[in-house]
Amino acid sequence: MQKPSIPKGTRDFSPEEMAKRNYIFDTIKKVFQLFGFRQIETPAMENLSTLLGKYGEEGDKLLFKILNSGDFLSALTPEDLQEGNSTKTAIKIAEKGLRYDLTVPFARYVVMHRQEITFPFKRFQIQPVWRADRPQKGRYREFFQCDADIIGSDSLLNEVELLQMIDEVFKRLNIRIITKLNNRKILSGIAEIIGEADKITDITVAIDKLEKIGLENVNEELRSKNISREAIDKLQPIILLNGSNEKKIDTLKKTLSSSETGLKGIEEIEFILNKTGLLSFENRIELDLTLARGLNYYTGSIIEVKAIDVEIGSITGGGRYDNLTGIFGLPHVSGVGISFGADRIYDVLNRLNLYPDNLTGGTDILFVNFGEQEENFILPLLTLLRSKGISAEIYPEPAKIKKQLSYADTNHIPFVALIGENEISKGEITLKNMKSGEQTRLTREQLITLFLKKTDTGKPL
Repeated sequence: MQKPSIPKGTRDFSPEEMAKRNYIFDTIKKVFQLFGFRQIETPAMENLSTLLGKYGEEGDKLLFKILNSGDFLSALTPEDLQEGNSTKTAIKIAEKGLRYDLTVPFARYVVMHRQEITFPFKRFQIQPVWRADRPQKGRYREFFQCDADIIGSDSLLNEVELLQMIDEVFKRLNIRIITKLNNRKILSGIAEIIGEADKITDITVAIDKLEKIGLENVNEELRSKNISREAIDKLQPIILLNGSNEKKIDTLKKTLSSSETGLKGIEEIEFILNKTGLLSFENRIELDLTLARGLNYYTGSIIEVKAIDVEIGSITGGGRYDNLTGIFGLPHVSGVGISFGADRIYDVLNRLNLYPDNLTGGTDILFVNFGEQEENFILPLLTLLRSKGISAEIYPEPAKIKKQLSYADTNHIPFVALIGENEISKGEITLKNMKSGEQTRLTREQLITLFLKKTDTGKPL
């Protein structure tokens, strides 16, 4: 019989792994709530009409499509099959798709619920997304995103607040990061002054790959998009610009002096950097002109976060989008948001072993099962312990004691309670410390007090 498997780019998570993942989700969620964001959820699948055309040509190819129920082939004609147009065919046999990110479904949500929403609307969402990408290290087909967006406000203070949230989350997770910042208006200004304004998408998609494929390959991609050699030559010093944020801005002001759009982008970046300069940030913010994020819907600030101590790609990203809801019939609503890549953050924490001690949050105490009489004594005690927030369980059958202790050991249960006839007659409980092997006799009240103390301090007994 063939051994079962799961699709490439997906993963199972054990109880121990889930404890680690929940630590990440809980940390991010607490920071979101600290800054006044409120939670929503949207369906795993959306109508394909909602998703298509929102992520650029490359993004459209990575959408997972869901076949229509029933005889989906009945929608096709013999001509469709002969034509061999996969995009056209897909639209006929698949009306729905799995969401590619949380931002486009959020824009759809805002348009559908605009009568119930008060702007500015600050929402967060922690849910899985799916991309038909080639699985590789740090890249999955199913992964969680943790998004926070502010919609219905043009204020750049929103960008400042999102940068503060990024800093706070990674400070709490003890991950050292660098936050990279750019602006699509600056990129548009660059495309303008090198004489290729209409090729802004091709340019940004290419230079966004600089770190991944190197300068020569970026230039090759630009040439393949029919961008002139002269324009590519003009682009080189801008792409390779280094130094402090202030030095880069001074150089850009001179380089983009003839571009109104470019100068507006510089003004926005300066505002954000000046405001963040007033605050105490744990991590560095760097202006990076190669940062484009390759997504068509960004119109202003672009944000990307990299871990300093692990090479894994972006672990958080986001930016300003001024016209996303316009696609769904609600124009002139500006938004800005960020997305934490929980799966990559999980990998970073694993590699650096940065999880706090005693994270598993499992059972505090296991009661050994000696038989029916002891079960009847233990069951009300279990209810009492649980009512006080103490995690407790009884082994479900009177198996050999060695097997029951082995169960406790395997599941990292720190204490085992042994209650036999002798203990029942005296109203006592024998408590065994699984780490030290030490055994103590306690009354019911002493046992509760001991574990309540543990719960209050969060430290092992």
